[in-house]
Amino acid sequence: VQLQASGGGLVQAGDSLRLSCAASGSIFSIDRMGWFRQAPGKQRELTARIFTDDGSIKYAESVKGRFTIASDNAKNTVYLQMNRLKPEDTAVYYCYAGRGLRDFWGQGTQVTVSS
Repeated sequence: VQLQASGGGLVQAGDSLRLSCAASGSIFSIDRMGWFRQAPGKQRELTARIFTDDGSIKYAESVKGRFTIASDNAKNTVYLQMNRLKPEDTAVYYCYAGRGLRDFWGQGTQVTVSS
């Protein structure tokens, strides 16, 4: 599975960004897709995840109400709409997909939010 992420950038607090992640390759039986993020000096943490079979979603508490994850199964793409961005959202965002016990990772995309 190959994952191509895009959409990061430098924005001001309160702005919005949309991240995209397109999956290709052996994508059969992918059961979840989503985003993790890693801020400098911190561990990578789950930001948002969507299960492809039933569409159930999980968000980190810190992004609930501001971020929205959505998938387009026809395009094998997952999106992360990030609104009302805060400086503490600054991180490298990693797209991932999962199949059973295995996770696949895309390259990170930098999101920087200035105050």
